[in-house]
Amino acid sequence: MNNLPARIRTLRRQQQRTLKDVADRCGFTVSLLSKIESGKTSPPVATLTKIANALGVSLGDLLSERQGRTTVVTTARELKAAPPTATDKGYVFHLLAAERSRKAMQPFLFFAERGKVKQSPMAHSGEEFVYVLEGRMRYSVGNAIYTLGPGDSVYFDAEEEHDLEPLTDSVRYLAMFAERPPSSTQHKDGNPANV
Repeated sequence: MNNLPARIRTLRRQQQRTLKDVADRCGFTVSLLSKIESGKTSPPVATLTKIANALGVSLGDLLSERQGRTTVVTTARELKAAPPTATDKGYVFHLLAAERSRKAMQPFLFFAERGKVKQSPMAHSGEEFVYVLEGRMRYSVGNAIYTLGPGDSVYFDAEEEHDLEPLTDSVRYLAMFAERPPSSTQHKDGNPANV
């Protein structure tokens, strides 16, 4: 994701859209979007999902330039050699299957440590599935709170506010984001249609 800030800025400029237009559509400030585009902040995946939707692209398209394959294999060795992406929320993640274009779902491998994750509920479009691999965590969805351990999972509408709190020193979990198409239609050039 090293080039992510530049990709976001390039996509926005190609669509001839202002920072204010995209930030308003995402529901956050121009200042935050400017910090993301300049690489001064590393947003959580929920924020990146909102940016992708506002720009009319999939989350996978936003996060990776290397696409075009239909079958993607990532070995444990490759995953171990790739540094995870850190976020300002306090967790880190690996983007999986980045090379596949037009995905129906976007898989991630997340790592979170107790005391490092900032408690601030997230919400974004689509659906989400979380499967705990190691450790235990408290996961809230809406007003419900679940305690999850290895082998436990939760599937929910991501529009509901959700958050996590590691209960053990560290938690490793797999998350799948299934995106819903953006609500506005897009022109072939990627610009939103005026509807």
